[in-house]
Amino acid sequence: MRIKATIAYNGSKFQGFQRQKRTDNTVSQTLEAALKSLGIESKITGSGRTDKGVHATGQVVHFDLPQFWQKKNLKELKTRLNQKLQFIQIKHIKEVSPNFHAQYDAKTRVYRYLIKTTPPSVFEKEYVSHYKIVNPALFQEALKLFEGTHNFQNFKKQGSSTSSDIRTVKKVKLLKIKNYYAVYFFANGYLRSQVRMMTEGALKVQNGTLALKQLKEQLNTKTKHFTTLAQPNGLYLARVFY
Repeated sequence: MRIKATIAYNGSKFQGFQRQKRTDNTVSQTLEAALKSLGIESKITGSGRTDKGVHATGQVVHFDLPQFWQKKNLKELKTRLNQKLQFIQIKHIKEVSPNFHAQYDAKTRVYRYLIKTTPPSVFEKEYVSHYKIVNPALFQEALKLFEGTHNFQNFKKQGSSTSSDIRTVKKVKLLKIKNYYAVYFFANGYLRSQVRMMTEGALKVQNGTLALKQLKEQLNTKTKHFTTLAQPNGLYLARVFY
């Protein structure tokens, strides 16, 4: 029986989502260890990877249940997993088609980047990024540049290889609530650290350290003007549409 689960996690407690050889402190390996303790040997597959320090409120994973679990209540499985997990929460769980694939079947992935313009409290530091927004209109104009289908080869972490760097950003939305800004990216997929690098570029434009023209040049693969990334703690994988 194939299971689709929607999960949330505090990324500051892990070395990223994807399993690694040098550490077992990843979201994938932690979740797999909890499954194994219940007699479930399946590996998990996520809709996408998140970097160290990046959170999720709507990551989707799939895994397979052994025969002896198939007649048991999925509500019980959800409860028992949540009892075993720290910093990861199983939000929803359901049976899906045996052919369902959390990564390949995803149509749209939504990332949310939270910014606080005043210093975060001690309770917020892990969950928001701190930047001054001096020109909101220019910030929005810079973010809108990313909408559409582009070659994002200059907006990925160095050393990451992909078969294609072309991605379609369907929409970028900027919301302001008091002294907080929330940036939402809707895309069919992302390169490694692409969201953080797009956000960093727009932040540089609005604070005057990068010209809008330079951001366009980098997006058009002409010249790379920066390689830095926005802070990870404000980034969330918010939702995945199928």
